[in-house]
Amino acid sequence: CTSVTKQWYQRRVRGGCGNGHVIFASVVNHSIEWKNLVVTLQEEKLLLVEDVVNNTKDQLEFRDRVVKMSLGWDHLVVTTSSQCLIYHTNNWNTPLIFDLKGLTTSAILLAKKQFLIVDSVQGLSVYSYEARLISSPKYNGLRPDSLNSSNIAMSSDTLVLIDNRDSRAYHVFDVNTGRELTEKPLHHTQEIVLVALDQCGNTNERCLAFIDKNNDLFLIQVRHSNPSSKLKKLGGMITTLMWHNTTNMLAALQDGRFTVWYYPSTVYIDTDLLTQSKVYKDAGEFGKSPQIVSFLGHHCMLRRTDGSLVSTAVSPYPTILQNYVGKQSWEDAVRLCRFVKDPALWASLAAMATAAKELNTSEIAYAAINETEKVEYISHIKDISNKAARNAEMSLFCKQTSEAEGTLLQAGLVYRAIRLNIDLFKWSRALELAIKHKTHVDTVLAYRQKIFGGLRSRRIRQHFHSVQQRNFGRLDNNSEQNKIWS
Repeated sequence: CTSVTKQWYQRRVRGGCGNGHVIFASVVNHSIEWKNLVVTLQEEKLLLVEDVVNNTKDQLEFRDRVVKMSLGWDHLVVTTSSQCLIYHTNNWNTPLIFDLKGLTTSAILLAKKQFLIVDSVQGLSVYSYEARLISSPKYNGLRPDSLNSSNIAMSSDTLVLIDNRDSRAYHVFDVNTGRELTEKPLHHTQEIVLVALDQCGNTNERCLAFIDKNNDLFLIQVRHSNPSSKLKKLGGMITTLMWHNTTNMLAALQDGRFTVWYYPSTVYIDTDLLTQSKVYKDAGEFGKSPQIVSFLGHHCMLRRTDGSLVSTAVSPYPTILQNYVGKQSWEDAVRLCRFVKDPALWASLAAMATAAKELNTSEIAYAAINETEKVEYISHIKDISNKAARNAEMSLFCKQTSEAEGTLLQAGLVYRAIRLNIDLFKWSRALELAIKHKTHVDTVLAYRQKIFGGLRSRRIRQHFHSVQQRNFGRLDNNSEQNKIWS
């Protein structure tokens, strides 16, 4: 018979024929992979687990039809029409089982410590791998039936959902409490089509990578006190992306090339190193419009448009380097870079050492990639005896001027904070600090008069002139220099 209409529902397709017959069909031989394991849906109620390294096979039978399954982080999570079963990869015989209230599981997302079940009726539920309900994140107006793996991202501590009413907005939740971390959803200028969270590192520096409808890739630290200030663009012409499972490497397809950023957070530290700390190769062998499905160890798996999988190798050295940095083994990290002699690896080490304020390693790494002026500036920072002033200079080196000013003020170094704004030509801010702390007002006025004279706008010129006349009258630059250096 000829099919007139059809509808997909939970791996099943229903169709109506022209002769009045109704047909039902189910997807079989669907497989998922993780490391050395391959899980295949052989029948509606039967899974085959293959270990390709140990050459073993296990069959998992269920009383009900399998609806969804997900494999990762040493666990296999399977939902049937009535239950959820959690298997550890070391034991396929005794799963943890709990009943499901809803019968419409649409997605399962796994993280290191917990997993998320998306039910198109009941909503979102976060469970531990011990089958304990942790939280049920939600926001006003949430439509669970609109959620899928593209508009949800989860790590061990953070959950991000794209708003189903406005795809330019996204909500950030704490996984353990289910509480939204911001009073209002964060907004982007364009519609967001794909989101992904990094899986390791400091919780407060959790990074969300997302692609908007213009195919631009952005990075944002979603748990920062002011997330909007941490929004940075990584590149354009991006079609798909994936974070590494154990390090903060990011893989993407960019303008026909397979690109890997060894340390994407470089964009917050030194943008000059961003290009140097990434590698790429031609993606023509992957066909047209492939999608990255996994990034584990030293391999990245992509799915072609015909459904076939193809793997590409990634250098193992960035993973080893990040492990050394995580253990604060800076000498081993330098030794590794000297052995490999890869400029991208040196650039990544320079960024990571600078972020950790490890000046000796940072100096060595910058010297290896011939950044002479930055080596000299780091050498200057090392000569500063005051720790707070040294940390402020490092923040300034990373172009984090507000953080540098805050560090100086918290340490009571008011003049250094004022001088910082003077050097940056932030005259209004320098005068504001001087008036607030009742010191060096005359210094700010003298510097401004000496450097700019009457070049500023009339409104600002009148403001500075009124402060000067009210407090000091005519300024003597020579006496101000004596005051500063006394």
